[in-house]
Amino acid sequence: MSVLKDAAHIYKESLGVLIIALGGGVFAGAVLGGEGMLEGFDSYPGLLLLVPAFLATRGNVYGALGARISSGLHQGLVEPRFEWNRRLRNAVVASFINGIFISVFIGFLAWGMMQILVSLGVRDDSAALVELVGITFIAGTLTSVVLIFGLLLLIFAGYRYGLDPDNLVGPIVTTLGDIFGVLFLFFAVVTVGVIL
Repeated sequence: MSVLKDAAHIYKESLGVLIIALGGGVFAGAVLGGEGMLEGFDSYPGLLLLVPAFLATRGNVYGALGARISSGLHQGLVEPRFEWNRRLRNAVVASFINGIFISVFIGFLAWGMMQILVSLGVRDDSAALVELVGITFIAGTLTSVVLIFGLLLLIFAGYRYGLDPDNLVGPIVTTLGDIFGVLFLFFAVVTVGVIL
């Protein structure tokens, strides 16, 4: 196959999922700019500070999972179905732990940054540490579950239909991470508001 044919093939496989990713990003932006989320930003100073890092790490952690699964499929080490083999289990467990750990770390980091901004007089107040960490823990746990199962389901289905999982992983992770990351952040804000 020539370089031009390879590029056309990759573009053809990726175009549909990229269009869906674009729509997902617009939806996530609408949720983020909605009245309920804006109230959350007012109620929990520091929440807006952690949103970009929280959403970016969804792609980092679960993009790595998708790459492992894609490589396993190409090498014949992973079958395109939900089975509890050692390679799949280890990749899923590692991603789940990493996703939750990095989410909690982002909560601590956002709180720490807010303390610096308050001490410098740039900000007047900050959300409590337990609030920011609670929000990131709840949202991180829920997004981990959805991203792991959603990613595996879509990669396996695409592979069975002859699509290259390498062309699907990035847009799938970005779309699921943005949509569910923002939705679960909103859910976590409401939950923390009720509990605390």
